Amino acid sequence: MQTTKKHSKNKGGRPPKEIKRNKTITVHCSAFEQRLLKEKGKEAGITVSEYLREIGLTGKIDRRKIEFPKDALWLKGTLNHMAANLNQMAKKRNSGEDLGAYMRQQLQEFCDQCHALSITIRNYFS
Repeated sequence: MQTTKKHSKNKGGRPPKEIKRNKTITVHCSAFEQRLLKEKGKEAGITVSEYLREIGLTGKIDRRKIEFPKDALWLKGTLNHMAANLNQMAKKRNSGEDLGAYMRQQLQEFCDQCHALSITIRNYFS
């Protein structure tokens, strides 16, 4: 008879947390208080559970809400859009296809946009 070894496969996924929060504490409050707690948690950028846990254990919230300037968000969106389009062009080119007139025109537009973005960035930081 042959014996076969069972291999335990790593199923992947998220590794288990060191501190598992699996206990529940129920808090009774009014609708107004609940809304207020949600708003305060949102202002701190955390959930209501995190807010109550931090207030209860430390007595204060040491989280600053990070807000990015609208210009930085616009820049990020533009760069992501350009990167996706350039990736499509590179895929075509790497598979052996020649770039048509439309693709070459788009490449020229991307070059112009990159130049404009570099000027915008330089002006923003100067």
